[in-house]
Amino acid sequence: MAKKVDYCILIGRFQVFHLNHKAIVDTALEQAEKVIILLGSANRPRSIKNPFTKNERQLMIESVYANTPDSKRLIVSGISDYLYNDQKWALEVQNIVDNLIENDGKDPDEVTIGITGNRDDHSSWYLNMFPQWEHITPKLLEGKIKDIHATDIREILFTKETTDSRKLMQPLVPKEIFRYLEEFKNTHEFLQLAGEYGYIKDYKKSWAKAPYPVTFVTVDAVVIQSGHILLIKRRAAPGKGLYAMPGGFLDQNETIEDGMLRELHEETKIKVPVPVLRGNIRARKVYDNVERSMRGRTITNAFLIELPSGELPRIKGSDDAEKAIWLPISDLKAENMFEDHYDIITNMLGRI
Repeated sequence: MAKKVDYCILIGRFQVFHLNHKAIVDTALEQAEKVIILLGSANRPRSIKNPFTKNERQLMIESVYANTPDSKRLIVSGISDYLYNDQKWALEVQNIVDNLIENDGKDPDEVTIGITGNRDDHSSWYLNMFPQWEHITPKLLEGKIKDIHATDIREILFTKETTDSRKLMQPLVPKEIFRYLEEFKNTHEFLQLAGEYGYIKDYKKSWAKAPYPVTFVTVDAVVIQSGHILLIKRRAAPGKGLYAMPGGFLDQNETIEDGMLRELHEETKIKVPVPVLRGNIRARKVYDNVERSMRGRTITNAFLIELPSGELPRIKGSDDAEKAIWLPISDLKAENMFEDHYDIITNMLGRI
């Protein structure tokens, strides 16, 4: 049977790869000579939203097709997140697809390309970012299983007792994925994530009786000097052990700027007078990606403080910070950063 396109693109986090995901891949395999799967959030640390690394997800997906003729028709790669720059994200997708096709021995300008995905999914906005590629409608599963969501599977994974989780997960994922999840539950990484999941659940429960959905307001400081940035290492969940900007929740009796300066001092004990910090504020910006925090709807106000070149001020981690460090800006890595802090920093520093 002749294929509709040479390559079909499928983009997703696949945290966890379930049977509806497989149905979409199978549709792509029916319609294309080869299928390119781009794994989103490839540059993120483990979290309850992204429990598996890019390499682990690639191995899981490849294991599903390992003993089939289709295994040689799958090309799997990763794609980084750019939460505050959709155009840069789209450009990276285009460049990665071109490179993968060239590595496959073809000219990207001489092949036909399609893209597939479930338009009913809330995260399917990206399908409209690539009008140059033909959209291929996937054949989704019918019945109750049609409404599988990876979020629900993660909840089963992190909250249900072993017997219950086996009973609930097994009908939702390919058998190869089920075996992987069972093995994952015996790891240190799983125990840490399960603890964090419990923390987030209890945190949200404490606000459940509010008369309306709660929106939190936070403040963050992007402090740079002499090619370095001031970061703290988080002492507790969520994101224990990850690096973050100094910051926290706004008090009721302070302005946003005062709140930022208070949090900066509380967490880093930076040896710079407040008037000097205030006088070196170069920019202020609001960051409000709706999924930026697992704790709930959180809008942060970030301030860029650029101190004059010279010896780096003394700092000491305190309050919610295990430690404070001056990190060379070139050493910033998204996989070590909490929530969207890498995106905020790079956006404020103009690395776009």
